[in-house]
Parts: sequence; C-alpha cells; structure tokens
Amino acid sequence: MSTHHFPIAIIGGGLGGLTAARVLHVNGIESAIFELEASAAARTQGGMLDIHENNGQKALHAAGLYDDFLKIVHEGGQAMRLLGRDGTVYVSEEDDGSRGRPEVDRGDLRELLLNSLPEGTIHWGRKVTGARALGDGRHEVTFADGATITTDLLIGADGAWSRIRPLVSDAWPSYTGISFVESDLLDADARHPRSAAVIGGGFFICLGDQRGFLAHRETDGSLHVYTALKAEEGWLDTIDFRDTAAAKAAVLAHFEGWDEGLRGLVADADGTLTPRRIHALPVGHRWERTAGVTLLGDAAHLMSPFAGEGANLAMLDGAELGQAIAAHPGDIEAALTAYEEALFPRSEEAAAESAANLETLFSERGLEQMVEFFTSGPAAQ
Repeated sequence: MSTHHFPIAIIGGGLGGLTAARVLHVNGIESAIFELEASAAARTQGGMLDIHENNGQKALHAAGLYDDFLKIVHEGGQAMRLLGRDGTVYVSEEDDGSRGRPEVDRGDLRELLLNSLPEGTIHWGRKVTGARALGDGRHEVTFADGATITTDLLIGADGAWSRIRPLVSDAWPSYTGISFVESDLLDADARHPRSAAVIGGGFFICLGDQRGFLAHRETDGSLHVYTALKAEEGWLDTIDFRDTAAAKAAVLAHFEGWDEGLRGLVADADGTLTPRRIHALPVGHRWERTAGVTLLGDAAHLMSPFAGEGANLAMLDGAELGQAIAAHPGDIEAALTAYEEALFPRSEEAAAESAANLETLFSERGLEQMVEFFTSGPAAQ
C-alpha cells in the first residue's frame, strides 16, 4: 500500500480542525483533514454553543464566515434561568441581544465550516492508530486500514483522547469527579409543555445537594438536558443504559424530594439516556516545542464545560494557527512557536476558570454562589 505525502495534515474534523483548514484556505494554503467519522452525516452533532466575542467570533471573522454565522444564530437563545431544587426561580433573564454570546446549534456551525472548504479537503473514515516522527520535522501517520501518510506539519485536532498528543506530551485526561447523563425531550412545547416552561427559551441551570440539571432549548424545539452529579468514577458503570426505564429510575434516585417538574426532565425524556464522564487535562498543560507537530482544541487543553470555552477556544486555536502559518511562509517552526506562545497562557486561564467553576457549581453552596454571581451587577454578567 503506497504512502501519500501531505504538506499539512490535520487529524480531526471537529470545529477546531475545520477552522484551521478554512483559515489556511482563505490564505491560499492547502491542507488535508483526516476524520474518524465515515461522513458528515455519520452522527448527530447536537448541542447548543454560545459563541463568544473574544474568541469564537474572532475566529469566524478570520475565516471570513462571520456574516454567514449570524444567519444561523438561535434568536432568543441567550435567555437564562437559574432554579433551586424545589423549583424556585432565582434568576430569569430574557435574551435582549446585549450579552455578546449568541447561541448556535453545533451541527449548523459545523455544516457552515464544512461547506466553506474545497471539495476533497476532508478524508472521511480515517481512524488513526499511531503516529511517529521521521526526523527533520516530518511525521508518519498510520490508519486502521493499514494506510499511511507522511506530512511536513502534523496538527492534532483529534480531541480528548488524541493519538497525536503523545508525540509532544505524556499528559492524559483525568476524571473530574462529575458525571453527566444526557437526555432529550422532543417537540417540547407540544409534547412536554411542563418541561418547556421550566427550561424557558435558552439556557437553564438548576442546582442543589452538589448536583443538578443543565439544559438548553434547541433550534428544533427540543430540550437537551444534562443531569450532573458529583460521583465516583465507576458510578455510571452500575447503570444498565440499555434498559431506559431502569436507567431513569437509577438517575432519579439521586433526586428524591426534588420538584416533580425538575424530575420530569429525566422521567419524561424521549429515547435512551447517554452517560458521559467529564474529564480534563491538567490546568496549564503545555509541551516543549517539538518539530513539525502541534495540537489544538481538546487535544491541547481539554477542560470541563463549566466555563463554556471549549468550542470557542478550539476555533480560535485553529484560526490563530492558520494565521501563524500564513504569516511565516516556509518557516513552520517560527509559525508553531508564535502560535504556542499565545496558546499556552490563554488555555491555562480558561482551564483554571473551568476548574474553579466546577468546584463552585457542585459545592454545598453552589446555588447561593451562582445566584450571587448572576445578581451582583454588570461586572458579573
């Protein structure tokens, strides 16, 4: 089987890898993305993202896609409600468009980026099994089907369990102590009016007893719910998620005495429940400059979702990496040095914020602290 050479190979076709390829393309530089999934439609890309002015929106400007992004924004999605375990509403804010964090469906954003790339940029169904240095900054990547490629610049945009990260770092994600169980309520206004009223038009938080619910209203009218608990790493393994009724009962056992409208977010869910442990890399993760390879997004700085920065940072990483490569033609090492000098302090700050927010949300006074945060004036908004 022959080995093909690609000057720039991006492993992973998530938001960060796609943004990197798009910004390179805008600057007249070709790249190739190698993506595990079989096609763009291989799985649902659900979930709402709030795209921040200082990073995600900045990346979209660099990609020349900001105006198109505005067309897919979820109007009203910046609304927010904060409740206690008894159903008391402590904070309720409407979306007046002033917060600078418009909500967008992850799948719509990914489609925008996918459609902005030249045909053939993405190589689908390419599962990486290993990568090794060849010397002089060149690398070889091996795929599950036995095929190999070589590249002058290898970009690891392949997420939490990156196959490229070991080339630069021996760090590995660790369990944060928080587990999620995800559920959906479809056609909520018509089929689940109680839950629709509880969650409202945008983002929803309910806290108490070091656990709670996080939820979004999706653009298709469904509600996506994350039931979050401080739990031992093996807790999710004690639940048979193939038996949805039993799984619901196991989750709800941790919410005895909570308001029935809140318990309904799980009890009335449509379809199966999905378990997910929350992992993170060490705060301040960085590596020594390694010739011909770098990382972006979760591969570089996986953190819990409690700062809302993961996707935003991945996109900014991709944009700034693309711009650095364009700004240093013919000098990959200068480009990667410039990129990483900005990457490390930025990601450390966000990871520290995420870790601190996790501790706050799931502390004994989590609800009180979040009420204070949202009601203490403009500086907290």
